[in-house]
Amino acid sequence: MMAESDHRPDPDALLARLRREEERRDRTRLKVFLGYAPGVGKTYTMLEAARRLRDQGVAPLVGCVETHGRPETAALLDGLEVLPRRQMPHRGIILAEFDLDLALARKPAVLLLDELAHTNAPGSRHPKRWQDVLELLDAGIEVHTTVNVQHVESLNDVVAQITSVQVRETVPDAILDRADEIEVVDLPPDELLARLREGKVYLPDRAQRAVESFFRRGNLLALRELALRRAAERIDTEVRAYRREHEIETTWPAAERILACVGPSPSSVQIIRSARRMAAGLRAPWVAVYADAPDAYPTRGADRERLEAHLRLAESLGGEVARLSGGRVAAEILHYARRHNVTRIVIGKPRHSRWRDLVRGSLVSEVVRGSGEIEVHFVAGAAGQPATPPASPRRWQIDWRRLAFSVLLTGLTTGGAKLGAAHLSLADIAMLYLLAIVVAAARWGRWPALAAAALSVAQFDFFFVPPFNSFAVESLKHLLTFATMFGVGLVVSSLMARLQRQELDARRREQRTASLYSLSRELGPVLAADEAARIAAEHAAEVFEGEAGVLRREPSGGLVPAGVSPSETCFSEQELTVARWCDAHGLPAGRGTDTLPGAAVTCLPLRAGPQALGVLALRLTSSVPMTLEQRSFLEAFARQVSLTLERARLSEEAKAAALRASTEEVRSSLLSAVSHDLRTPLAAITGAGTALSDDEGRLSREQRTELLDTICSESERMERLVGNLLDMMRLESGGLTPRREWIPLEEIVGSALTRLERRLGDRQVLTDLPADLPLVHVDPVLFEQVFVNLLDNALKHTPEGSPIEVSASIQNQEIEVRISDQGPGLPAGAEEAVFEKFWRGPRQGAAGVGLGLPICRGIVLAHGGTVLAENRLEGGASFRLRLPVTPAP
Repeated sequence: MMAESDHRPDPDALLARLRREEERRDRTRLKVFLGYAPGVGKTYTMLEAARRLRDQGVAPLVGCVETHGRPETAALLDGLEVLPRRQMPHRGIILAEFDLDLALARKPAVLLLDELAHTNAPGSRHPKRWQDVLELLDAGIEVHTTVNVQHVESLNDVVAQITSVQVRETVPDAILDRADEIEVVDLPPDELLARLREGKVYLPDRAQRAVESFFRRGNLLALRELALRRAAERIDTEVRAYRREHEIETTWPAAERILACVGPSPSSVQIIRSARRMAAGLRAPWVAVYADAPDAYPTRGADRERLEAHLRLAESLGGEVARLSGGRVAAEILHYARRHNVTRIVIGKPRHSRWRDLVRGSLVSEVVRGSGEIEVHFVAGAAGQPATPPASPRRWQIDWRRLAFSVLLTGLTTGGAKLGAAHLSLADIAMLYLLAIVVAAARWGRWPALAAAALSVAQFDFFFVPPFNSFAVESLKHLLTFATMFGVGLVVSSLMARLQRQELDARRREQRTASLYSLSRELGPVLAADEAARIAAEHAAEVFEGEAGVLRREPSGGLVPAGVSPSETCFSEQELTVARWCDAHGLPAGRGTDTLPGAAVTCLPLRAGPQALGVLALRLTSSVPMTLEQRSFLEAFARQVSLTLERARLSEEAKAAALRASTEEVRSSLLSAVSHDLRTPLAAITGAGTALSDDEGRLSREQRTELLDTICSESERMERLVGNLLDMMRLESGGLTPRREWIPLEEIVGSALTRLERRLGDRQVLTDLPADLPLVHVDPVLFEQVFVNLLDNALKHTPEGSPIEVSASIQNQEIEVRISDQGPGLPAGAEEAVFEKFWRGPRQGAAGVGLGLPICRGIVLAHGGTVLAENRLEGGASFRLRLPVTPAP
C-alpha cells in the first residue's frame, strides 16, 4: 500500500501538464532555422520547407527574404507569394523594409521572415525584427525565421572572445525559448570555406577579408559547437519536461548527467572534485546531493560545519546543490537520480568495518543494487583519511533531567504493576512496560527511551519473572519477551527521533515560508522605494536575528541607506566599503562568503536582471556561520526585496513617463489652441506699427491715437494670454508654491480692479465687502490673478450697461466670495466643464483660449479652498470662491 501511494500521480502535476498541453495547442507556432555562420544555408532550407508546405496545400507568404545575390536561393522564390516591402526614406536614401501592417492585414497561415536579429529602419513601429515577430505571433500568424548563433544574447560575450568581433545585433534568449521548433542548419566548416572562396557567400574581395578574420576555421569550429550545444540544451530541456510530465523513472542516457553523493565525511572532498573532473571531461552538468534521513550519519557541531563546507565547495566548482530528506538515504538518492535523468553516480568507497554494514545496512550496497541502468563510480579518500569523521562530542551529550523522568516513569510502572499483580498476567505487565517505553520515547527522545527499555526489562525480570527478586531466568521463553521489549524501545526511539527531526525541519520550512509570505504581503501594496527598503530591513532584522539595512543605489551610482533596522543603527565606513564592492561586482561579499570573509556584515546584491538596485546588508548577532540552507533562504529573501524595488523603480519611471506625456500633451494642446490667438494681436500690433512707421504726414492725430491705442490694447491682450500660458504650465508641472501672507481681502480685490481699470472703462462694479472680514492667509500675487481672471470672465459675458457684483461673507468657518454677472449664464450641465482647459462657451466673439478659469481653480486648490460655478435665478452666472478661516497671529 505504501509503494502504491508513493507512486500515485500528483493531481497538481496532472493539472499543470494538461494546462501546458493546452497552451502549446492554442499558441501560434514559431519555427527557427539556427545556423552557426552566414552561408550555411538557413534561408535556403527555410524556402525549401516553405515549398513543401505549398505542395501540402498551405500557402506561405514571403514577408522578407534576403537572397544576397545567390541565384540558387532566389530560384526557390519562384511560385511563392512575396509581400511588397515598405519604402522608407532615411538620410537621403530609400530603405526597403518588411511591411508589418500589410502582413497583419493579409494574415497568412505561415509567414517567412529572414534575419531575426535585423535592426529595422528608423521610423518603423519596432526597432528590432524580433519584436515584429512577437506581434505577428500575438496576431495568430505562424512565423518561420532564421538566425545565427552569434546573435543569441547570452552567447554574445562568448562569441566576442572567440572571434574578436563584437556582434551588435542580438536576439533575447527568450525568443529561442519561445520557439516551438528549432532546426539546426549545419554544414562542415571546410564546405563553408569552399563556398566562401567560390563567391557563394560574399563577393570575392569581401570573402577574402572574411576568411582572414571572422571565417577562420577555428572560429567556425567553435561557433558550430556553440550552435549544436544551444540546440542540445533546448532538446535536453524538452526531454526533462517530457519525462517529468509522463513520470518516467528509467534513465535515458541521451546526455550525461552526474550526481555526487556528499556528506560530512572528509572523503567527500575527493568525491566532489572527481565528479567535477568527470563532468568537465564529458561536458555534462553535475549536482552534489546530501540526503538527510534516519539512517544518515548524524550531523552536529563540527560535522555540520564540515558538511556546509563541502556543499559550498561544490557550488564554487560550478555544481548544483540539492538537499534531500526521506526514509532512507539510498532510496532518496536513487529517486532523485531517476527523476533528473542522472546517468552516473559518484560515491565514496566504504572504509568502515563489515560489522557496521550488518548492523545499520550498507549505503553503497543499496545504491548499487537499486541503480539499475545508472553507472556507479567509487572514489577512495586520501590515504589514512577515515571514511566517516570522528563523532562529535555533542553526539553523546545526554539530558540527565529527561533521563531521570524516564527512570521515574519506569519505577512508577513497576509500582503500579506490583499493586495489581494479583489481577494481572505476565503479558499484561509486559504491555504496561511497553507503554512506558513508548511514552518515554514520545516525550523525552531516544536515550530516555533506551534507558526505559533497559530498566523495564531488568525490573520485569527481577520482580515478576520466576525466580522472583533475582535476575536469573527460570524459562528460556522469557528471553524472547525481554528481547521484544528492548527491541520495541529501540525501534520506537528511532522512529520518534526521526519524527522529531522531520518536525523540526518542517517547522523551519514553515517559518521560512511564513517569513517570505509576510514580507511579500507587506511589500505588495508598496510603490515607494524608501518604504519598501524600510519594511525589508525590519523583516530581515527580525528573521535573521541581527541588524539589517537596505542601501539603495542612487542615479549617480552611489549607495545611500534607504532602510535600516533598528532605526538608530548605522553602518561604518568599512562595512559600507563591503557593500560598495558587492554592488559594483554583483556578488555576495562579507562574512560567510569567499570575498572579504573577515567583515562584520554579510552583503547581498539586489538586482533585477542587469539593473543594479542596491545591497541588502546584515550584521548577525550569532557567531555561528550561516548554513547553506540559511544562505539559500537569504538569497530568496533578497530576490523578493529586489522584485519590490524594481517594481517601485518601474512605477516611478511610469509616473515620470506619464508626467512627460501629459506635459507634452499640454504643450501641443497649448500650441494648437493659442496659435490663432497669438497671431491675432501680433497681426494687429504689426499692422498698426507698420502704418505708423510708414506715415508721412498722411494720418490725422485721431488716427495715430487710434493706432497707438490698438497697439496698447493688443499688447495687454497678448500679455494676459502669455501670463495664462505660463501659469498653466506651472500648474501642470507642479511648480506652483504659494507664498502666503496675511492680507485684507478688499486690498486684493482693489488691486485686481486697478489692473482692469482700462478694460472696465465705464462698466459699473458693485462691491459688498464687510469691514469685519478677517485677514486671509494667501499669496497676494496669485490671488490677485484669480480675481483678475474671474472679473475678466464676467466682463466678457456681461452686456454693456449691466453691472458686475462682488460680494463676500462668512459661512460655516469659511470666507465665501461671489463674483456675479448679468449675462446669458452657463450652458446646461457646464458647471464643471468651465474649469476644464481650453473649454470655451458657445457665445461667439468671446476672447481667450479657455485657460483663465482652470488657472483660478488650480490656484484656489493650492490654497486649500474651492471654487464653484452656477447660474443665478435672476439671470447670469455666479462664481463662488471659498477659503477656510484661519486665525491670524
